[in-house]
Amino acid sequence: MNTRYIAGLSLAVMASGFLITLFLPHNSTWVFLLQGGFEAGLVGGIADWFAVTALFRHPFGLPIPHTSLLLKNRDKIVNSLISAMENELLNKESIENKIKKLNLFRLVSAEITKLIRQKKIRTSIVELLIQAITRLPLEKAVPLIQSGITAYIRELDMKNGVNTVMTRMMNQGYDEKALDYILHEAADWSARPDTRMLLGRLASEKLNELRVGGLMGFAFQAFIGFMNEEKLGGILQNLLESGIRDLLAEENAYRSTIIREIRVRLFLLAEDDERLARLKELIADQIEGDKGQAFLHSRMEHIRAFILSKLQEDQQRGGRAVFAVYRFIVRKLNEHPEQAAAWEDRLTDYVVRLVEANHYRIGKLVKENLEQMDDATLVRMLEEKVGKDLQWIRVNGALCGFAVGIVLSLIQL
Repeated sequence: MNTRYIAGLSLAVMASGFLITLFLPHNSTWVFLLQGGFEAGLVGGIADWFAVTALFRHPFGLPIPHTSLLLKNRDKIVNSLISAMENELLNKESIENKIKKLNLFRLVSAEITKLIRQKKIRTSIVELLIQAITRLPLEKAVPLIQSGITAYIRELDMKNGVNTVMTRMMNQGYDEKALDYILHEAADWSARPDTRMLLGRLASEKLNELRVGGLMGFAFQAFIGFMNEEKLGGILQNLLESGIRDLLAEENAYRSTIIREIRVRLFLLAEDDERLARLKELIADQIEGDKGQAFLHSRMEHIRAFILSKLQEDQQRGGRAVFAVYRFIVRKLNEHPEQAAAWEDRLTDYVVRLVEANHYRIGKLVKENLEQMDDATLVRMLEEKVGKDLQWIRVNGALCGFAVGIVLSLIQL
């Protein structure tokens, strides 16, 4: 039942009771007691009605002093409410302490885990990734990437970079692997029949160009007459294959000499500032030109097509890759709890800083919302929130006045 109705009913009962007792015989003790109780209850109910009404408006619309207290003190009430919220109810210290006890990272990770387990969510994530990658403007991104790579190369310390790369290559034996690759390719080439004929023809032509006189010339001509192109090619082919086999052996002294010479040449190249500068400019110019832009664009398109194809395949499988990536991240965090703790601290610090920077907005928001309300709206809102409880003051005042009135009548008797 509406408390305003109950309060009005209590006041009406007191008024009706008082009027009725006026017409009853006054020689009865009970009539005297009831009249005193109803009279005091009527006075108490009216007094409390006046007090409650004076909080919100002028009783009977009359500008009686010290009435309509809420509207007269609106600014003080608003400021007090804002101050209470900012400094007591929602002060920064209490909010920060509460945030620090929440374990935000664990809460967020737990909610993400619940979402990732749903197939619909995973496929939605993949769909968002597909749309984002499809809409990625490569024609705008490529020039930025191109200029970034070019600037990086021009500012790069080639000497340190080349020394580092070469040292790593040598430590991992890439110089020997490169030499072995070249020797194997040379062995394959030298073993071909057409290589034998080519070597024989070259040797025959060069021998015929030689002019040797005397007895040595006679012996040389006899040797040329005895050897044909095929025989010369076979001899050279055998020599070449034998030399390559020897160089492929790790214990071969000539192999060690060649590798040592390669390393010396490489380090000399790394110390040649002029040559490195020309190399750096050559690389930068190649990347900066139209050909470099076209190459980067084609590579980026190829990468995008590859990623999209993989994402589409994963979307058809229900986003398993998304779950796999998330599971991998969780496993790594479980293996390194100190990293999870660091992330927890970072997230908490970020939220705390966010609260500190925006705490004033709480009071500002309350003030703006209250200022948007006119007097009638504000009074109606307060009556809806606290008016129901205040109406019980009227009821209690009437009942208490009735009881006090009976007691005073007894004392009077």
